Amino acid sequence: MDREASWRIIEEQRLAIADMLSGLSPEQWRTPSLCTGWSVREVAAHVALTPTPPAFPLMLSTGIRARGNYNRFIDIITRRYAADPDFDPVAALRTHAASRDLPKLTNYRNILFDTMVHAQDMAIPLGHTITVSPEAAGAAADRAVEVGWPVWDRHRLDGVRLRATDSTWEHGDGVEIHGPTLALLLVITGRPAGFAHTTGPGVEILATRLETASRATETATAPKGKGEESGDAGTCEV
Repeated sequence: MDREASWRIIEEQRLAIADMLSGLSPEQWRTPSLCTGWSVREVAAHVALTPTPPAFPLMLSTGIRARGNYNRFIDIITRRYAADPDFDPVAALRTHAASRDLPKLTNYRNILFDTMVHAQDMAIPLGHTITVSPEAAGAAADRAVEVGWPVWDRHRLDGVRLRATDSTWEHGDGVEIHGPTLALLLVITGRPAGFAHTTGPGVEILATRLETASRATETATAPKGKGEESGDAGTCEV
């Protein structure tokens, strides 16, 4: 999928997310998402911030407080905006749906899978559906399998072959996992919910790896010492 097609998908996903979130009750906003430690509102804030990242001074001070931990950095920024009653993720998503502005050190391919996966992070727990074509999910998966540090362990997929059942997409060698392309994308990005739609001898192996990685990330991002945010630190990677 080329750059133009990718940006069209990103815009469509942002608008679909905004439509889904419009009119949610306070209880629904607090629904736990597929991102461990994040509510639907926190995921929505994260996606809405992508086209309009915080100013550099806030980014710098947050980086210092996060002690260089990427996932904790994202968690602090996200919680800050999600807790602001004046921040409206729905309005932000609609206003900037077509924006091609990016945070520094990222690219449109990262934003493609980030937006697509986070849409599912909210939709699935809310019982909604946000449609993703196998082609778009495959393009997102192509990038997601390449990502390593500081987001996650590049070797998490070693010895596993992922093969889509609704497209020609596949990746890797070893014990197989079969399923729809979108389900495989969720698995690649550490969402156990994707396993509900996959089969194969590799499922148990990768599920164990993801569980181990999740526990390690939760430990690494947990608040320590005085002056840190209270509550549970999110462990959502991406």
